[in-house]
Amino acid sequence: MPVSAKQSFDYETTFTLEDLRNWRRDKPSLAVVGKPINHSRSPKMHNTALAELSKTLPHFSDWRYFKFEIDPDDLGEALPLFHKNQFAGLNLTLPHKVIACDHVVGLSGIAKAIGAVNTLIWHDNGFYGHNTDGPGFARALREDLGESLHGANVVLLGAGGAARAISAIALEEDCRTLWIGNRDQGRLTGLINQISTSYPERAGRIHGFKLNEVPTDLPAKCIVINATSFGLKPGDGSPFPPELFVPGMIAYDTIYEPEETTFLKAARGAKVPAANGLSMLCWQGALALELWTHARAPVHAMLAAIGKS
Repeated sequence: MPVSAKQSFDYETTFTLEDLRNWRRDKPSLAVVGKPINHSRSPKMHNTALAELSKTLPHFSDWRYFKFEIDPDDLGEALPLFHKNQFAGLNLTLPHKVIACDHVVGLSGIAKAIGAVNTLIWHDNGFYGHNTDGPGFARALREDLGESLHGANVVLLGAGGAARAISAIALEEDCRTLWIGNRDQGRLTGLINQISTSYPERAGRIHGFKLNEVPTDLPAKCIVINATSFGLKPGDGSPFPPELFVPGMIAYDTIYEPEETTFLKAARGAKVPAANGLSMLCWQGALALELWTHARAPVHAMLAAIGKS
């Protein structure tokens, strides 16, 4: 049923392209866009943050953050509609982070370097693309596991939008080696070529492998990061062979729903310190919120809203 002026704009509702075509809200709006999107905790997190901000900055009391499930084939129609309806900003999640680059009026340096965006900012002539995933991940890694990417051996699983951002921040923070594994050889090669071009002085540190042929000679001391979709569905296995987890490794899963994936269970079973993507969700969201509002994000309130103490 299309949104009308009489309907409640409930942030727990999953809105659609048809709703967007009939959008009638005339107050500042934000949204997360993906498919699937029902599981997203971003609306609760950001609406909590906006409520907290409004205590000292009352003009944020009318701001709301929503979630929209949009098919990737419809993104080209949806983004101009979001812009027309005066959405101050958007977060993009799977599967939109790469394809959205073709539908924005400009890209920040890191977004251009990796060919992926997760944050869009309203400008007069369209949305401007940015990426807060990489810095958000680096902060989450420090907060959750006390680890830095500087000087680390990084084993990154995946070649999508999140993997692109993490590969870039790993190189920017001067990791020792970067191993990237993916199922699709074409996407893997594309990512390696892109980041090698963007960071030519560190290209020699990058190694690729197929996910079904994980090298057995990976560095024993490394950070293993799941940036694939393995773990989202019930019954999914681990993209990293459980028997390859050994003491000295660190494991991080960018997935946060479910909170305990097979990947994380395998890591913990091998006594490897591990964390899920809740902190990354918060920190990338906090950075995005600051880009939209030009106000300091209330991070503690955001963490509490998503159940991360």
